[in-house]
Amino acid sequence: MRRRTGPSSGQSRARTAFGVARVVVAIVGIVALVGDYQYILGFSSFSKANYFAYFTNQSNAAGVVVMCLGAWLSFRRPVDPGWLMTARMLTATFTIISGIVFGLIVSQAGDYNYRIVVPWSSQLLHFWIPSYVIIDWILAPGRSPIAWKRVWLVLIYPLVWGGFTMIRGAIVGWYPYFFLDPGQVSGPLEFSAYSGAILLVIVGLAAGLIALSRRGRQGAGRKG
Repeated sequence: MRRRTGPSSGQSRARTAFGVARVVVAIVGIVALVGDYQYILGFSSFSKANYFAYFTNQSNAAGVVVMCLGAWLSFRRPVDPGWLMTARMLTATFTIISGIVFGLIVSQAGDYNYRIVVPWSSQLLHFWIPSYVIIDWILAPGRSPIAWKRVWLVLIYPLVWGGFTMIRGAIVGWYPYFFLDPGQVSGPLEFSAYSGAILLVIVGLAAGLIALSRRGRQGAGRKG
């Protein structure tokens, strides 16, 4: 009969180290969100409500909360519980897709003779924090496997956010991203192509994170 063993001292130290890193990244996320808000205050067309309507800002705010929970539990438990793994998978997917979409927008802006300034706060939110999220997911010990059936949970928030954004945009005349603005796309076909492609990437990212969570079935937790 195999006897259960607890985590090694090395794994415990690594988990504590990642817990500290998560606290630091959560603080960086808060600073970046506040900094981005202050930066946008300088624009005459800025609306406070519009700031909170951005997918990036909402997902990063949720990411800060989940990062804090992950840090707290990394100090208290050897394995992340299933509910936390699912929450981490969701916020990680949304944070990473925000960085991908923003990077594509910035890279293609020159083709439309449009210049996008990327302040330090936006660089943190779109590039540096998503990069850490990927590293944390791959290297941090204490993962518990996520059930494949949970991959579809990743579509709930984007679909709800997208529906609300389109309704609100029609009322206030403002959309957070060009591909959602009927005035900046050629028609329903282009809108559907952009939206469908992004949803496919979101599902693909979530599936990749789930696959990594199940690799080697690290940790002693049950499937989440």
